[in-house]
Amino acid sequence: MKKLDWYILRKFFVTFLFCMMAFTVLAVAVDSSEKTDDFVKTGLSSVEILRQYYVGFVPYIWGLLYPLFVFIAVIFFTSKMALRSEVIAMIASGTSYNRWLRPYFIGGTAMALILLLANRYAIPKANEVRSDFETKYLNSTLSPSNQQTRCPNCFYKRIDSVTYVGLKYYDVNSKAANSFFLERVKKNKVVYNLRADRIEWDSTKRNWKLLNVVERTIDSMKETVVQTPQKNVALNLQPSELRNDEFLKDKLTSPELQHFIRLEEQRATEGLAPLKVEMYRRDATPFSVLLLTLIGAIIAGRKTRGGSGLHLAIGIMVASLFILSDRFSTVFAIKSSFPPALAAWVPNIIFSVVAYYLYRKAPK
Repeated sequence: MKKLDWYILRKFFVTFLFCMMAFTVLAVAVDSSEKTDDFVKTGLSSVEILRQYYVGFVPYIWGLLYPLFVFIAVIFFTSKMALRSEVIAMIASGTSYNRWLRPYFIGGTAMALILLLANRYAIPKANEVRSDFETKYLNSTLSPSNQQTRCPNCFYKRIDSVTYVGLKYYDVNSKAANSFFLERVKKNKVVYNLRADRIEWDSTKRNWKLLNVVERTIDSMKETVVQTPQKNVALNLQPSELRNDEFLKDKLTSPELQHFIRLEEQRATEGLAPLKVEMYRRDATPFSVLLLTLIGAIIAGRKTRGGSGLHLAIGIMVASLFILSDRFSTVFAIKSSFPPALAAWVPNIIFSVVAYYLYRKAPK
């Protein structure tokens, strides 16, 4: 590491922190203005709102806009260097173009590693704080019509390739439900049906206890019905899995998310594309940080008549195209059969080609 490296890295990190703090203040101001009435209705003090909501909201915004922070920071301080002819002086002194890009590569890699660890562990924990507050205070009210038509504590799950279970009015605290059914389907025919008036989690035996059970076994010739006052069954289903949580994919750490996806795949559960896209996105976004760092350096390192304004305009256009391609690929993966891994990495693949083209065309 030479003085040149430390000089560029110092400007990189200082400008990045300034951009991140400025955007954070702006995001908090806009969010608080939109939710002022909701915050007043909660009856919480400002300190409690900061602790229960914004402690989770700020890391969420950082994770969402982190690549943009890095990109704008690189564009901003590099264009200033180019405007003062510092880049020209560095190249003219015998420093090769690749050597000039080296501190950007080092800084981008460090930023990418920070985001990778945050995406995997820190940001999901912050999202848990934010989502719990929103669920409890901001999204807890339903209109009377929705209360009649929706059953927030009803579940219908496929627990293996042939078995389906359903629960109504599940209580998280008591780990019990007032209605339960189980069906086994083979070759598109129901071969076994079970109904129970109540189901409870038996913490001693680590299985489920059923009350007032009616079992029907069906074959091609007859139907056998058995009634039992009480019956314990072992299901591939834990009480912790019985939750309707729209923020689930955002709250789970990467190891927890991978385990959850594997479990649901064993049950042949459908609709896992959003979870898979989120899992792959957490690894793809850090690479985009490195990619945007290099693109920003190549664009802003060239001295132009338009100065920093032109560099920022080009940078914002490139960032907008990047975000647009990311959103399109995500929607295709969720709504169609587009592979989730490819959806997460398509923007990086496209802009790797763009970065290489800009590098080849850059004056050296």
